[in-house]
Amino acid sequence: MLEFQIPTMTCGHCARSVTQAVQAADPSALVQIDLPQKKVVVDSDLPREQIVARLAEAGFAPA
Repeated sequence: MLEFQIPTMTCGHCARSVTQAVQAADPSALVQIDLPQKKVVVDSDLPREQIVARLAEAGFAPA
């Protein structure tokens, strides 16, 4: 599992966008969002760098 801090994730729409960005790259990825902590946990076979790139492309670059 990979964990990311995403300071720009502030609302439910942001959380959905983050989830969609990850699942666009890996449809079977499990994405857990902790909005108050601005934390995302991803269970995926993709390398960390690929997930970071997808999140950044969606406007939610991890800190």
